[in-house]
Amino acid sequence: MPLRRMTEILVLSLLLYANPLAGEERAMGGIRLLVQSSPLAGSQFHALAHLHGDMRVGDALTLVREPDNPYDAKAIRVEWRGQKLGYVPRRENRAVAAALDRGRNLRARVSRLHPEAEDPWLRLEFEVWLEL
Repeated sequence: MPLRRMTEILVLSLLLYANPLAGEERAMGGIRLLVQSSPLAGSQFHALAHLHGDMRVGDALTLVREPDNPYDAKAIRVEWRGQKLGYVPRRENRAVAAALDRGRNLRARVSRLHPEAEDPWLRLEFEVWLEL
């Protein structure tokens, strides 16, 4: 089995079956597991061009499942302050969609901003975390 596929299976297993930590560990801030780091898909069709001047690395992003999306049943919309920025790339959204569907505590944040990049896939990178 290819290493990439084994890694996907491991991450998906952690997302779906990880148990919350005991209260004492949680009180100390818990643990955050980096699930993925991705470029933002579709930013050229949404609000990123109008918002990038106000955004900062570290800003919280909201992940919103779109199971009725006509193009991708695993679609996950990425928002900043209620504004649609784009999507988790289709090739990387399966584990995150499954975790969100199971109510897992996922968080996302801006990890890189390059609004001047010609390639829209390079304008914003974000990270998705599982908080245990």
